[in-house]
Amino acid sequence: MSGERHDGRILEKLFEVIESRRGGDPASSYTARLLSKGRVKIAKKTGEEAVEVVIAALAEGREQLAAESADLLYHLMVLWVACGIKPRDVWTQLAKREGVSGLVEKAMRANASQEK
Repeated sequence: MSGERHDGRILEKLFEVIESRRGGDPASSYTARLLSKGRVKIAKKTGEEAVEVVIAALAEGREQLAAESADLLYHLMVLWVACGIKPRDVWTQLAKREGVSGLVEKAMRANASQEK
């Protein structure tokens, strides 16, 4: 596998696997177990994984950061499944931001939240 090239499509494949585990046997699938625990538990686990990414970025090497990042992406996708979000929903949001300065985009979001 180390000689294979990987790209963003692996995220789509991972999402499909996670989605296929919904309603599965929690005794035989970690993903099914997470999904059976509900959105709150999955969100907490995703937060824990995010903290581990930050720790790896600050105190560990590149390989550990990559491994923790993979864990975070996995748990984030489990959260998406639990909340009914599809990858295309996220890609659409990213596409809307393409070519827009991060500072401008952040200001637009701040203005939109103030209008509510």
